[in-house]
Amino acid sequence: MTAYYSDDTVTLLLGDALDVLRTLPDGSVDCIVTSPPYYGLRDYGTEGQYGLESTPAAYVETMRQVFAEARRVLADDGTLWLNLGDSYAYPPGSAGRQGNGQREGLRGTRDVPPKNLLGIPWRTAFALQDDGWILRSEVIWAKRNIMPEAVKDRPTRAHEQVFLFTKQPRYFYDADAIREESTSTAQEAHNQRYARQYEAHTVRAAATGQPGNVNNVGIHSRPGKGGRNARSVWTISQRPNPQAHFATFPIDLPIRCIKAGCKPGGVVLDPFSGSGTTGAAARQLGRKYVGIDLNPAYHDLAKARFAQGVLDFEEAS
Repeated sequence: MTAYYSDDTVTLLLGDALDVLRTLPDGSVDCIVTSPPYYGLRDYGTEGQYGLESTPAAYVETMRQVFAEARRVLADDGTLWLNLGDSYAYPPGSAGRQGNGQREGLRGTRDVPPKNLLGIPWRTAFALQDDGWILRSEVIWAKRNIMPEAVKDRPTRAHEQVFLFTKQPRYFYDADAIREESTSTAQEAHNQRYARQYEAHTVRAAATGQPGNVNNVGIHSRPGKGGRNARSVWTISQRPNPQAHFATFPIDLPIRCIKAGCKPGGVVLDPFSGSGTTGAAARQLGRKYVGIDLNPAYHDLAKARFAQGVLDFEEAS
């Protein structure tokens, strides 16, 4: 396939995600970070777009097929980070709109009655799991700043899921790259106490030649490593990009995924590239990037973004 755009670090491919993935070599990327069009929420005005399937089951099957092909393209020790938001079935005759201008969901489905939360992220996650992916983690993206919703009979949604999938039980994962600062002096003191116990145990093992059982020694911290292992709730602010389409996620999200899940110098793929946020994160971290999108206008936005150099936002805490 001829690239829509290519330079030393970026390749942008134009076309349907599934069709383009079928042209890529086995094991040619090290990490996938992506956010597909959500089910029933937006019409991007592009023929062949995903997200407007007639039922949740049809959407999930589309996602299963796309990521089955993506699994072939991913290296055996690679990771997939999949961000998905949820949607509702809304009653016939209602506008089905939220205060932020997006639709709450599709008007009635054969699967569930109106006003049901459809559970699209978990339906998709289970379908991928059944298809051979290993579901390693559910990360909650807690949004600091959210657009208001007009709905008055349920809480306002302020989070989305990010699922970590792998092909194999062993895979590249750099926990230290996203290590968090301890949130309290008590926690840090606890970590340091375990670190001292671990160091003392190491000295004893070296002297006696009997390493013994270290499973419960130093599990919270290691000498020379402060802070704590990253938690499964990531609080990240949304960052509007006036030049991008309206469904972008903040660059801080793919930065964190790539730091943890892509080896240095590796290749990052986004099958739903949009305005290139994942690509900007990959370039900022010294990784190569392959982006796929159905709409050439979004690739043009990405090209303009990449032409500015590595000028993206500082990572959120």
